[in-house]
Amino acid sequence: MRILSLFLLLSLFSAVSPAQSIKVMTYNIRLDTPADSANQWPRRADKVFALIRKHNPDILGIQEAIHHQLTDLLKNLPQYSFIGVGRDDGKTKGEYSAILYKNDRFTVSAQSTFWLSETPDVPGSKSWDAAITRVASWGRLIDENTKVELLIINTHFDHIGTMARTKSAELIKHAATNLGLNIPVIITGDFNCTREESPYAAIMGPQGIVLTDPAPVTAPGTYCGFKVSGFACKAIDYIFCSRHWSPSLYTVVQDNDGKYYPSDHLPVMTTLVLKK
Repeated sequence: MRILSLFLLLSLFSAVSPAQSIKVMTYNIRLDTPADSANQWPRRADKVFALIRKHNPDILGIQEAIHHQLTDLLKNLPQYSFIGVGRDDGKTKGEYSAILYKNDRFTVSAQSTFWLSETPDVPGSKSWDAAITRVASWGRLIDENTKVELLIINTHFDHIGTMARTKSAELIKHAATNLGLNIPVIITGDFNCTREESPYAAIMGPQGIVLTDPAPVTAPGTYCGFKVSGFACKAIDYIFCSRHWSPSLYTVVQDNDGKYYPSDHLPVMTTLVLKK
């Protein structure tokens, strides 16, 4: 009986191995701007690096990184490679919505970036009531642990244009449906909308690929400002996944030094297990 119990216990522990699960994070790291004074990038970069090291995501969607911030991330976190381009010129200018992935686990089979506009293939383009240029970067990654190919899309919606956010959500849903045909899909980003607004409804709607938001109803907000307890946090950062995944261990990471968070957004993290 003892041997049987031990066998059953081991079976439970081995049912989901680390090789089958993927830790995913989305994190708006806040661009480097002199306007942040005490919270400018050079004063908080090490805290961002430490947070990522501590929580150790396999795939990380970042928003607002400008080129030297992305360079800093890759220099200090050499276990990651990246997908993405600067939104202003399709090269290195402007903010990235970059995807960082563990380079000892994943290989890239395809990648690109499209603009959240009526001309998504035109670098620097914007449409509708968008205040600034916005992009989505995507990659098809082959997980060397399982040999499964998956699609990851990372984005950052406009903070002003209500129509732009809804149209952007429709673009993202269309891209996920077409690029992720018959493979597991993950979408990360700062969507600049709550769960009660139309962009969220467009992503979660029945058209195209069916997506899940693993966040519980009681999940804390994600946009908090730099100051701890500075103001009520608002949930606008999400991870969505297709029916291929079983999500668990959803977390809004609240690491701080007692006074400030490393960024004005809190990272969101979840573990996704590939269904058999």
